[in-house]
Amino acid sequence: MKTSVKRGYLVNGAAVVLAYALFVVLAATLGQGGSFKLILAPSIWQCCYLILLAASLNLVLGFMGQLSLGHCGFMAIGAYTAALMSLAFQRAGVYDEKSGAVFIGILFLCIISAGLLAAVFGVLVGIPALRLKGDYLAIITLGFGLIIVNVINNLPFAGQNGLAEGSAAASLYATGLGFGSSDRVSYLWVGVGVTILCVTLMFMFIRSKYGRAVRAIRDDEIAAAASGINTGYYKVLTFAFSAFFAGVAGALYACCNASLSTVSFSFTNGSILNSTFVVVMVVLGGMGSLTGSVVSAVIMFLLNYQIANGAWVDALPGFVRGVFTYPMLVYALVLIVIIMFRPKGIFGAYEFSLLRTPRDAAGLFKRRGGKRSRPVGKEAAAQ
Repeated sequence: MKTSVKRGYLVNGAAVVLAYALFVVLAATLGQGGSFKLILAPSIWQCCYLILLAASLNLVLGFMGQLSLGHCGFMAIGAYTAALMSLAFQRAGVYDEKSGAVFIGILFLCIISAGLLAAVFGVLVGIPALRLKGDYLAIITLGFGLIIVNVINNLPFAGQNGLAEGSAAASLYATGLGFGSSDRVSYLWVGVGVTILCVTLMFMFIRSKYGRAVRAIRDDEIAAAASGINTGYYKVLTFAFSAFFAGVAGALYACCNASLSTVSFSFTNGSILNSTFVVVMVVLGGMGSLTGSVVSAVIMFLLNYQIANGAWVDALPGFVRGVFTYPMLVYALVLIVIIMFRPKGIFGAYEFSLLRTPRDAAGLFKRRGGKRSRPVGKEAAAQ
């Protein structure tokens, strides 16, 4: 590894660790304050799982060039796995309250198990999808998402109607991973730390030889295969890797909600927790930029939050206010504007690094190309 690359990893890694430490100190300082407890902490939890959703789908859509519409199905698997495992441990008497080293260990065990089970299903989806691409792959993954939601919805031990009926009742789920307002603040370091770790692992995957092989498949699959790259292996690996982090996102979703329902993961639920809007987040930030996925996830959350709770919406003129009553229409308009003025997304393939010069960052928003020089001499004669 080159010295400059090592220095880049060390500088950026140290900056991330320092920022995380400052965040933990700040969260501990604010404690159980009203605004932080009721507004900021839940918002940060939601941003965490949205970031993981967008970044993990970017591995498949942006870096490998394969359209997947069943990403929320992997998230549903992760959410229900983590929730039901926590219930099983609680019923077995392993822990009685949400505190202490035992509960923290179970918390991380549930998160990892959620990701691993989602990865297994990622392999099962990736294998039959090896010979498919484009619209056909999108249809296959869409069907997978619908199947997963319906299967979970009819499992007796999953409570059928989410976790509201059957053996996993909502009152029992309250003793599982579903954090209340105080617990969301107490374990906020877990959600942010897991998100940072997962994004770092995705970044390392993309910068490794595996990531270079995946990008080669995206650029020209036939040429990649002719060069000796096992395209089938790397496709399945990327699907599994992406599904793993979607499952972790589902576990974080289970942590910051007091109950679960399969309606939250359906294809037409009308919220940003929807496979279609996860695709929108990837396109908005830039297909091929994990930095863009992080930023676009935060933007989409803020936009959704302002539409639902912003007092400024009531102050808008009648027609404009009517548009904001249909969030799907607003998201569609945002996407149309981005496609018109920034076809490659906000960041394109750009990744943030502290070692980049201000000139490099400024070049991100410069128009590519320029005036062509006028041909002279032999070039002019040839034309």
